[in-house]
Amino acid sequence: MPNYRRVWMLGGTYFFTLALADRGQSLLVDHIGALRAAYAWTRRLHPFRTVAIVVLPDHLHAVWTLPDGSADFALRWKLIKEGFSRRLPRTEPRSPSRRWQGERGIWQRRYWEHAIRDERDLAGHIDYVHFNPVKHGHVQRAAEWRHSSFHRFVREGRLAPDWAG
Repeated sequence: MPNYRRVWMLGGTYFFTLALADRGQSLLVDHIGALRAAYAWTRRLHPFRTVAIVVLPDHLHAVWTLPDGSADFALRWKLIKEGFSRRLPRTEPRSPSRRWQGERGIWQRRYWEHAIRDERDLAGHIDYVHFNPVKHGHVQRAAEWRHSSFHRFVREGRLAPDWAG
């Protein structure tokens, strides 16, 4: 098994990308309630702060800050992925290796993680998160995408409603 190098920073801030195994599906928005429930349950058990997030049909991006003394984002994502998967019917195709491992075929096994280095890096990743639905052609303006922390940023006065419009 590959030994992936991860940066583990106690109380760190990270950018993540997680994707479905079948990028042609829209499970994340079709079952947004299941994703929200798994996310909330995990956050209650293992707290973290969601700085920014966007959920698209086949992938999501998030920026999290972990609590002081914790660097275990891997456990948190594992629980979210498992919790979401448990809430869906078992209809997805599974490869022989997934069957052997007892895994569902919903998520890609790996995910992208990037440790945020400074305020400029953070601002760039937050913008990337909020612009992603426009980038992928789902909407013309960031404000049109429902499943995004963009709306919280507007309510807080941190972004204009016509940002990226």
